[in-house]
Amino acid sequence: MTITHAPATTVTASAELPTEAPDHERVLITRGPRSGLTIIVAVHSTRLGQALGGARLWHYGHWTDALADALRLSQAMTLKNAAAGLARGGGKSVVAIPAGATIDAATAHDAMLDLGDAVESLDGAYMTAEDVGTSAELMAVVHERTEHVCGLPAEQGGVGEPADATAAGVHAAILATLGEVVGSSDPAGRHFVIAGLGQVGGRLAKSLAAAGARLTVTDVAESKRALADALGAAWVHPAEAHLVEADVFVPCGLGGVLTPEVVRELRVAAVVGAANNQLASRDVATLLQERGIVWAPDFVVNAGGVIYLDVASVPGADQAALDARIEGIGDTVASVLRSARADGTTTLMAAERLARARLDAAG
Repeated sequence: MTITHAPATTVTASAELPTEAPDHERVLITRGPRSGLTIIVAVHSTRLGQALGGARLWHYGHWTDALADALRLSQAMTLKNAAAGLARGGGKSVVAIPAGATIDAATAHDAMLDLGDAVESLDGAYMTAEDVGTSAELMAVVHERTEHVCGLPAEQGGVGEPADATAAGVHAAILATLGEVVGSSDPAGRHFVIAGLGQVGGRLAKSLAAAGARLTVTDVAESKRALADALGAAWVHPAEAHLVEADVFVPCGLGGVLTPEVVRELRVAAVVGAANNQLASRDVATLLQERGIVWAPDFVVNAGGVIYLDVASVPGADQAALDARIEGIGDTVASVLRSARADGTTTLMAAERLARARLDAAG
């Protein structure tokens, strides 16, 4: 097996390195002795508890792009875990594949062993899990070198991948946003544009179609057209998805999709999606507000996966209570949207205020 991804120049809008020193507690940069790949583990905060965030295996044009991605993603995990009410801090790990390179299964295996050693060296400050480019099976390899990993395959006593929970949380967020924007949370007859039909986007497309929604979908992988056909969804080129007139734009790929140029061309009432770090820059939140487009903050919307990993990993976890916790993402989103409207602020500021209040309460 060979692991390949699209070239870095087309798949990720990694944040630029900050001009000021990052406010992270610890950042580890190492070269994997087995794989030869650059591995970065960023622990942003442990104020609420052990940092929790996934491991990304992806292509980057330069190792500093991977560093910038890890710094931004780990910071977002602090906000996500706090807003979700978890006793977890924020962290993220990135294994960088050079642009244009491919790695085989043996190298991926070695990279996960290297990642496990890196995580173990942090003495429990950070727990990793699957993310873009990794899987429950690869987390089992990480587990050979450290206990600080979750989301292992069910046959190994783990809780598996969290994609179902993430998709369920995004679905709840979409319904809540519809209720706030159009006065009804019923998706039947509403038009959704889903950009990215991966683990979460594909599940979301199925659940919305089952609820009677009209779909326009896209993905960088042409093979995803089969799902579009099966659901009776229209297909557009990825570069044209944001131009489609619809009710809700649903970004479910990698981050940075909401650039000023894209937002100026959007023809929707709301944006609600699973992708992390959707805003190319903070000022895009203001631009969305000025255009009257309601943006449900990504770190609130896509928290279903991390809630699942945290709660389901506890022995004797109650499935009904877990489902209710994930469904409650919709209530949190609705609260954030109402707070922003009442205060005249962006939804980003309202969501950050919620997360920081919980961080401050922790002392």
